[in-house]
Amino acid sequence: MKSWSKRNPGVPKPRLFTVGRLDVATTGLIIVTNDGEFANKVSHPSSNLSKEYIATVNGSVNKRHLFSISEGTVIEGVHVTPDSVELLPQQPDISRQRLRIVVHEGRNHEVRELVKNAGLQIHALKRVRIGGFRLPTDLALGKHVELSTGNLKALGWKS
Repeated sequence: MKSWSKRNPGVPKPRLFTVGRLDVATTGLIIVTNDGEFANKVSHPSSNLSKEYIATVNGSVNKRHLFSISEGTVIEGVHVTPDSVELLPQQPDISRQRLRIVVHEGRNHEVRELVKNAGLQIHALKRVRIGGFRLPTDLALGKHVELSTGNLKALGWKS
């Protein structure tokens, strides 16, 4: 965008829209588009697109924690439950335990509240999937990729 005016003299910069949002302490997938209708459609709960997060937690996770997360919690007066919760296998290079949590609602801080309500503390949180599009595992922090037509279709885009 910095060189837009040089590359496109006289053409106004396109307006950009984000699909979803990440709080300051969350990393991972966020989609940026110049198609406001597409962004609104994908972001709206009626799109029925799930969002998958990997939560790295402090302490040990037991069955009681997993049950508590799967039972849900109340956020802003609404009871929310995740689609699924799974304890991931321990990795040799990561000392903390990790959970895969899939949600549909996408309420503000939903995953953080689910984990906190279960008595756990999040060390790191990363969104890795929206709908049928998964964040490439080799994509470095702060980097981006352009979505292919297939990726867009996995998000509900119709050409």
